[in-house]
Amino acid sequence: MTKLAVIYYSATGHGTKMAQEVARVAEEAGAEVRVRHIAEITDPAVFAGNPAWSGNYEATKDLPAATADDIEWADAVIFGAPTRFSNVPASFQAFIDTLGGSWAQGKLANKVYAAWTSSQTLHGGQETTLQKIYQVIMHFGGLIVTPGYTDGSKFVDGNPYGVSHVTGPENQNELSEATLTALGHMTKRVVEFAGKLV
Repeated sequence: MTKLAVIYYSATGHGTKMAQEVARVAEEAGAEVRVRHIAEITDPAVFAGNPAWSGNYEATKDLPAATADDIEWADAVIFGAPTRFSNVPASFQAFIDTLGGSWAQGKLANKVYAAWTSSQTLHGGQETTLQKIYQVIMHFGGLIVTPGYTDGSKFVDGNPYGVSHVTGPENQNELSEATLTALGHMTKRVVEFAGKLV
């Protein structure tokens, strides 16, 4: 059975929903799945006035947080992170910065990786954020399996690098059918390729 780690950071909850969808599809595809959120490093007082951020924090703070062991355990990893000025948020980067020991021992290499992201606006740095995640994976020695244009659904969501969601300026946009379909296609592709390696 292919082992998939879904490791994500979410501020306002869209990433949490995306992680849940990836896990659901992967389990249907026969994978054993670990879903792990990346712990928040921002003081909750900073986002106390943001109901979505506070709500997601309260809903996930007591769930198991991601560690290097979750990547070492997995045959495949799907990362998720929102876009912050065309890059990943500090919490995501802080987690990556804890992986040096595993990286030095080669424990992050030779696994299948892919990623998703979100931003408030359609051209809010989504593609550059995914590329920056993939640059990290290149340092791992990981095998990047993007969705490309390998399915008709990719001509609808338009992102060959991974999957991206537009949250809207007030974080009001729920996951669209196109986004859910794109997440499903990417997940099945990752599980399929990891299964060939296993």
